[in-house]
Amino acid sequence: MLNIAKKSASCFVNFSKQQQITNIQAEINQKKLEIELLRLEKDAADVIDPSFLEEKCHTLQHMNNHLEAVLKEKRSLRQRLLKPMCQENLPIESVYHRYMVHLLELAVTFIERLETHLETIRNIPHLDANLKKMSKALAKMNVLVTETEELAENILKWREQQKEISSCIPKILAEENYLHKYGITMPSLPYTSKIHV
Repeated sequence: MLNIAKKSASCFVNFSKQQQITNIQAEINQKKLEIELLRLEKDAADVIDPSFLEEKCHTLQHMNNHLEAVLKEKRSLRQRLLKPMCQENLPIESVYHRYMVHLLELAVTFIERLETHLETIRNIPHLDANLKKMSKALAKMNVLVTETEELAENILKWREQQKEISSCIPKILAEENYLHKYGITMPSLPYTSKIHV
């Protein structure tokens, strides 16, 4: 009878653990929902911010006032648009029409490039300083080029020395083996190996 009580108790223990896991998962899901709501609130904060709404409202009121004024003045605006800009047109002979087209193209191009031309003119006083900076940079580049050339020469010399040394090593080892074979001992050179084959 005690064994039956123990088995049922272990069953309740598993049930209580399962209940705890379910509760923890429910809490995790609840926290995830709260985090998602906070994210949404953060994303929408600038839209529902009073200063943002006030600014939007002010802009809309200004546009509304402008449109109301346009509607009130609709008739007079229509009459003004139908009238030419000046009371008399400038007569241009037909011979010069193509030149006027070219002149207008030049004027449009000039207006488009006006800002860059003005920027160039503003930079004229700074040309001396810019030229000095460029000459300093050029001098530094020349020094770096000279140093790079010297380094390249040193690397080439080193390669040649390494090739000479690597070509001499087999000869020296062969001579050492030959001398060792006949029992003659010679003092080893500083760059040769003491390995005997």
